[in-house]
Amino acid sequence: MLHVSNDLSTRRVIGFACNQGFVLFLFYMGFNRSLSLGSMTFERAELFSLLVFMVIGFALLKIVSRKVCDLLLSRPFLYIYAVVMVVGALGWTDSITVFELPVLGIFLGLTESFLLMAWGRAFGAIEKDQSIPEVFVGSLVAALICLICGCVAIPGIMYVLRVLPLISAILVTVPSSSDAPTAPSASLSSLQPGSDTILLSLKILVGTFLFGISAGIMQTFDTDPGTATMPSYPVALLLFGAFLAGGLSLLLSDGFGRGAALNKLYRVTIFMITIGFLLVPLPEFALSVLPGDSIVLAGYLSLTVVLIALFLIIALITSSDVAASFSRGFMALYGGEAVGVLIANGIDCAQTGDSSPYTFVAIAGVLVLFSYVFLFTERDFDDLSRMVTDTNSFDAACEKIAREGGLSRRETEILPYVLKGRTSECIAGELCISKSTVDTHLRRIYAKVDVHSRQELIDLSEREQLR
Repeated sequence: MLHVSNDLSTRRVIGFACNQGFVLFLFYMGFNRSLSLGSMTFERAELFSLLVFMVIGFALLKIVSRKVCDLLLSRPFLYIYAVVMVVGALGWTDSITVFELPVLGIFLGLTESFLLMAWGRAFGAIEKDQSIPEVFVGSLVAALICLICGCVAIPGIMYVLRVLPLISAILVTVPSSSDAPTAPSASLSSLQPGSDTILLSLKILVGTFLFGISAGIMQTFDTDPGTATMPSYPVALLLFGAFLAGGLSLLLSDGFGRGAALNKLYRVTIFMITIGFLLVPLPEFALSVLPGDSIVLAGYLSLTVVLIALFLIIALITSSDVAASFSRGFMALYGGEAVGVLIANGIDCAQTGDSSPYTFVAIAGVLVLFSYVFLFTERDFDDLSRMVTDTNSFDAACEKIAREGGLSRRETEILPYVLKGRTSECIAGELCISKSTVDTHLRRIYAKVDVHSRQELIDLSEREQLR
């Protein structure tokens, strides 16, 4: 178990901020690079290529062996990815051809997925009470960096955003999969999650996918080829920063990683997105201080941070690798966005004349509403809060019994299985040791904690969890 400080890590906060700032630059601070395909114009071709290759990168890291994954996420390779990303960003032009699409995707999308996966591992090496606030603070710093670079009239200042991957790669520390704990108790990582937990995880992923589709549609419809992808992004970044600041205050008072606090933040993001949808079709409001598309974008950015927190929590309650949880979550999010770009272009191609914003907004709004009302509801957050509380109580009881009883590393590893009612045969199979070895360790556990049977040990754990 790695030592966890009570203070936020400046290194991780700045490093993650650089990574997120680069993503904001790629997605929202460039130009709509369209691609001519005969009589059809495919808009946001650059975004589609980035999203597709990011999904490919996440999928690749999931299917390769552990040793290969460790190699791909090792520090020398991260430096190579960062250099490639900077080269790709410096060569970013206002036009794109069909032959340049895969090159763009490899230089910026594939490499970014590897770097983001590295951050998943880095956050997996610390407790969620530290990783979640660092995600929020890092995202806030990223918004401020992009806001300053986008608004300050200094020649060449935008080049700062193009070199952010180098800083991110330098500051990320990636433990190997063998020594990165994935839960408060490393010995708990092999326990199988229950069906309720698996169902909740699946609902979160499906909801994330639908949110991604909605985001992809909205990122495509409200821009013309050759123009800025989001002219009013400074307003969106200001709203995004205000949400993060308020979210940090709420999480500090309610507790990081608890479902109740995230439930409130989730509702705020849905409210922001809904208000933005209602205001987008109003042309007179588009000229005011708060354009509807900026409110929608701020809501999506805020929702992304909430989803990252959920990915971290899901890794906790399912006792899975945080990097794997990151991979599944971002595959769902960015895969959904890629589908959204395709849908928006399909609608645009099918319509005659100028595309009405009502069509796009209606589809995107229905997807968000469906996810919120029917798929990933407030009741699910209540269940999530209960699961987190149960997991925290169980982990705390295991750690206290192991500490006060002076259990060895192997005895500490066996303890959670015993408290979950696993038989000696099951434990032996899980840990690849003999049944007699398990029984020997179990007798030593009984002696050290002054109990005489499995049931007495379980009763002791339950009493600790109620305290």
